[in-house]
Amino acid sequence: MWLCFGGLIYNVDSHEGQTAETAWKHEMNPGNREVAEHSLSTSSITTGIQVGVRPAETVIPAFNIPYLPMMEPVVAALRETDCFGMIAVARLEWIKFEARSLRAVQQEYERVGDERYTWLHLDHIPAIDEDNLRVDFEAEIREAIGLGYQSVMVDGSRLPLEENIQATRKITAIAHAAGIPVEAELGAVLGHEAGPLPPYEELFATGQGFTSPEEAKRFVAETEVDWLSVAVGSVHGALMGRCQKVEARLDLAHLQRIHEATRIPLVLHGGSGIKKEYILEATRRGIAKINIGTVIRQAYQAALPISVVSAQQAVHNTTVSILRELRLQGSRKLVHLDS
Repeated sequence: MWLCFGGLIYNVDSHEGQTAETAWKHEMNPGNREVAEHSLSTSSITTGIQVGVRPAETVIPAFNIPYLPMMEPVVAALRETDCFGMIAVARLEWIKFEARSLRAVQQEYERVGDERYTWLHLDHIPAIDEDNLRVDFEAEIREAIGLGYQSVMVDGSRLPLEENIQATRKITAIAHAAGIPVEAELGAVLGHEAGPLPPYEELFATGQGFTSPEEAKRFVAETEVDWLSVAVGSVHGALMGRCQKVEARLDLAHLQRIHEATRIPLVLHGGSGIKKEYILEATRRGIAKINIGTVIRQAYQAALPISVVSAQQAVHNTTVSILRELRLQGSRKLVHLDS
């Protein structure tokens, strides 16, 4: 299977493996169309880090899964809109929410994933977590690689630059040896820290936490990371509760400078709540992947008191709406080169 990501082409070999029977809800997949034979065994691995180049033509959405029942409707929405996307889980989603564990997510993905439309991504594994505690990030990333996650993210953004470079370089060596691409973060996409944030306008005006283009150039050269998450104005949603997320914007000129300095695919975290116009322009300035979490999580939480099925339908409807708003219907053919 060949995938195009931010202008780079990846070869993903899907090795045969036994997958569980998939029970799709009729309203999410009328007629049970061609699902079981494409369920993805996560013994699959990526077997080429960069084997070619072609111009980036779209952005890949990555949907975070803090509750396991959210995964199925996200996959169904990607199929319905003919869009390729990542199913992502971050450490905080099994620590602070109900994703349970790396293995639990992998098992659910093996049940409902569809290799024509999805890729299993390990999101933020921090060196220092949201509660300012050190994390054995290497062990958790090694576990994910062993389980068959197809890409991984090490987040050393709370470390000093030198330590972030060292931690990221260690993970790229481990992951690349297994044929797995690596995402890292430089700068601070705020929102997950304990305590209240300063007013958003103050954060944006001062550029607090923004990624330095000069540091990004050095970081990419010294770590050999594949994708870089950058801070240019977005913020993460609140971890707990259902408060309205701030409507963030992006410093597009700053993003352009980072893009010119690094020339690798860039990632936008905290994608929920950013105006469509900013996101579409960001894709022309190096953003190849956008993470979306808060808006689908809050849709699930709001409908959950009714029933799990109602909550899943809310996630499905919200995901479809996002994909259409970002004009990603039919974009699979630009990413999945075997389609």
